[in-house]
Amino acid sequence: MLVEPELIERARAADGQAFNQIVLAYRKRILGTISRLIGRPEDVEDVAQEVFVRLYYSLDQLRTPEVFEPWLYRLTVNAAYDYLRRRKRRAESRMSDLSEQQVLMADSAAGVKQEESDREKSRLRDFMDSLFRHVSEEDRILLVLKEVEGLSLRELEQIYHVKENALKVRLFRARQRVLKAYQAASEAGSL
Repeated sequence: MLVEPELIERARAADGQAFNQIVLAYRKRILGTISRLIGRPEDVEDVAQEVFVRLYYSLDQLRTPEVFEPWLYRLTVNAAYDYLRRRKRRAESRMSDLSEQQVLMADSAAGVKQEESDREKSRLRDFMDSLFRHVSEEDRILLVLKEVEGLSLRELEQIYHVKENALKVRLFRARQRVLKAYQAASEAGSL
């Protein structure tokens, strides 16, 4: 845990300074998670702000400080889901998102070595995005939390409110769907 349980208790008791310390401690991690879940750099800050607003207004509902991190991840995943649902209703094109992302990444590159690294990351991200288009949002979010964020099965149990065996089955099936998408891309020669 990034913060002491006492700090969480102080924030629950309406200590604004304690809440600010929690935000500072978790901000980078939450931004990273949201970025990987929604895939739109220009909206990450807005979704993160929504997470911290939800945290502020619901902190008194937290049962114990020991479950704070999984609870915060659940708030983050829910905010990302809400964002994705709103975005889907607006029927925005995924292709325009990718080109914006590539432009932003190209603009931010500094130096030849950094540009090479950014290009490789962008290629890998685009490839993963193309694979993830063949699986559901639920599969994608579960895989990102497990494989990219490195959450344990115990943490995922607390986020999804299901037993470990059910999570193992979900992860296995999600991985199988991504593997099938990879094999199809391989056979089509789009790798």
